Amino acid sequence: MISEFLGELTLAFGGGSDERFPTVVAADDFDAARDAARIETAIKTKGVDEQTIINVLTKRSYPQRRDIAFQYEKRTKKDMISALKSALSGSLESVILGLMKSTPQYDAYELKTSMKGLGTDEDTLIEVVCSRNNEELAEIRKVYKEIYKTELEKDITSDTSGDFRKLLLALAKGNRVGSSGIQDFERIDQDARDLYDAGVKRKGTDVATWITIMTERSLPHLQQVFLKYKSYSPYDMQESIRKEVKGDLENAFLNLVQYIENKYLYFASKLQDSMKGKGAKDKTLTRIMVSRCEVDLLKIRTEFKKQYGKSLYKTIIEHTKGDYQKALLSLCGSDD
Repeated sequence: MISEFLGELTLAFGGGSDERFPTVVAADDFDAARDAARIETAIKTKGVDEQTIINVLTKRSYPQRRDIAFQYEKRTKKDMISALKSALSGSLESVILGLMKSTPQYDAYELKTSMKGLGTDEDTLIEVVCSRNNEELAEIRKVYKEIYKTELEKDITSDTSGDFRKLLLALAKGNRVGSSGIQDFERIDQDARDLYDAGVKRKGTDVATWITIMTERSLPHLQQVFLKYKSYSPYDMQESIRKEVKGDLENAFLNLVQYIENKYLYFASKLQDSMKGKGAKDKTLTRIMVSRCEVDLLKIRTEFKKQYGKSLYKTIIEHTKGDYQKALLSLCGSDD
């Protein structure tokens, strides 16, 4: 584990040039050895002291959590992740073990899990591939190969087919151009017309043109393209997708457009969907809370309150319970 730890110190957080709005940040007055001792005691306690584990690991940054694991192994001669896995169970275990991975490692794990065994979890695959920037995708591809000894693109090719596969592969390559900050109105107009000509205007859909434009242009450019699109088409981009394509391809294009239009609202709506009705879809809820808490969960939280009139914090209280709830609330940070 020590060599693994040293290697992981070089990993990025899934960063990229995007501004960061985390709810989980590095703790002040951090003492890895002290935290390791607290974790050891919590695991050894009869019945396991889950509260201490939550208090420590959800309030430390990823490098700090790795420092704790390093000190834990030094102290006990045991692997902390294995010890946590034995001590915890259910949704709480998923949160805590997720936090012990870097953001790219966690994304790679979610992608691998979504394509493992019989059947594919298309929703997870679509969400992760559609919503990561070039730098994040490059880091995911690198980590994926290191951990699973195969290319991410190879697994996507094996597990998907047709235009859906082509779209995912185009996204996974991370070829989207960066934003220059300068609007090219001619290019915006041309792309809007090309999207219309490739879909609603003709019989059948020229999916290849849609894929090229939506996976290679910058997000600010595409936001303007989608606005301009409405001057050519009687439908907006999302309505056009629903009319033109079906199944996984429809789902993927809709996710992509929603993300492009407002990435924070995209994740807020995913969180809302995961807590609709009775209970919660723990897998989706866990994935977004863990993968975004050190990236942009603060902005997602703000968008959630704005969109749904209720704070993410209160919604988590209503739809979850026990130690799992405590861990999620700690990652959430505070009530809005």
